[in-house]
Amino acid sequence: MASSAHKGVAQAVHRHRHLSRQGLLERAFTFAFRGLVYAQIWEDPEVDMEALAITPDSHVVTIASGGCNVLSYLTADPAKITAVDLNTAHIALNRLKLTAAKTLPDHARFHRFFAQADSKLNVAAYRSFVAPHLDEATRRYWEGRDLIGRRRIGGFARGIYKHGLLGRFIGAAHLLARLHGVNPKRMLDAQSREEQRAIFEAELAPVFDSPFTRWLTSQPASLFGLGIPPAQFEALAGDERMNGVLKARLEKLACDFDLKDNYFAVQAFGRGYAGGEGPLPPYLQAGNHKAVVDRVDRVDVRHVNFTDFLASQPAQSADRYILLDAQDWMDDDQLNALWGQITRTAKPGARVLFRTAGEPSILPGRVKDEVLGRWAYQAEASKDYTARDRSAIYGGVHLYVLKD
Repeated sequence: MASSAHKGVAQAVHRHRHLSRQGLLERAFTFAFRGLVYAQIWEDPEVDMEALAITPDSHVVTIASGGCNVLSYLTADPAKITAVDLNTAHIALNRLKLTAAKTLPDHARFHRFFAQADSKLNVAAYRSFVAPHLDEATRRYWEGRDLIGRRRIGGFARGIYKHGLLGRFIGAAHLLARLHGVNPKRMLDAQSREEQRAIFEAELAPVFDSPFTRWLTSQPASLFGLGIPPAQFEALAGDERMNGVLKARLEKLACDFDLKDNYFAVQAFGRGYAGGEGPLPPYLQAGNHKAVVDRVDRVDVRHVNFTDFLASQPAQSADRYILLDAQDWMDDDQLNALWGQITRTAKPGARVLFRTAGEPSILPGRVKDEVLGRWAYQAEASKDYTARDRSAIYGGVHLYVLKD
């Protein structure tokens, strides 16, 4: 299964000859993507749930990623969620979260496991409550060893959000800032939006203008830790220098939202959920715990390509689709195959939500008119969702609704 999944990622990313510069970068990315990438997903679930307008009869089909949003969507009370992913580690993380929600005795222990995520008690709780109920593949993954011989489940005793490709990228960004004499955790000292902006402009913004940072961020491999393949790097940069693009995105994260309400910023600047006492995604909030536990069996996690899953489903069998930023990876043939299956399986009133590295929707001129013409792009709403997405990393959040 892992081999077939790796082939799926390769098919999505590889566009150039093996020994060309771009080809080597693409293959380096797929190698990096084989392990855990996102311990936390970086799309705002509150924006998602508003855009999707989930109802009690909704069948949500989403890319699983780190699983945070899959569990958070349960708070909107859908009939069913199918979460698909090609990454073996993401599948294991989603299944761990779902099983932990069912088997850990109370919210306090669930919160400690995934919000604090740095206690040896989590490993004991895993052994006592969670492990006996895991499927064999998931248990084998978490009890297996990483590249330096540590059992993967131990990540929940060491701070899981410092692990994975994204966790290491954030750690490297902190190191880069410290080499410039700056501590990104200073952002968390701010007591107001005005203080947030003052700290950002005085301390963090100048780091992006240094010659070393300009050179480093011009290398596509430097952003592999964000899960950005070479093709998406080009879309993200556009006609601008990458250091300027990244500075603008970090400015939005640091300044456009109150840090007391933005767990993405707390993760970026503090490398965790502030001891579990700060802002949290919906699935970790105490008020939502019972709803998540009661509805957890509505989630079906599949180790499969999104398009292939839809191809196996009946017509008009789903009505909410979340593609994250996966389309940025796709060529025109892959986009048309995906949207052909989305359109075939879509119920009346279906909604599709996705993000892009650049600002505009990537679909016009690439998806065939006879397919895309059946969907109405919600341009003004999409601009609003983009502005309010607290993760701040994407250029655009886009919503399409199936026409009558």
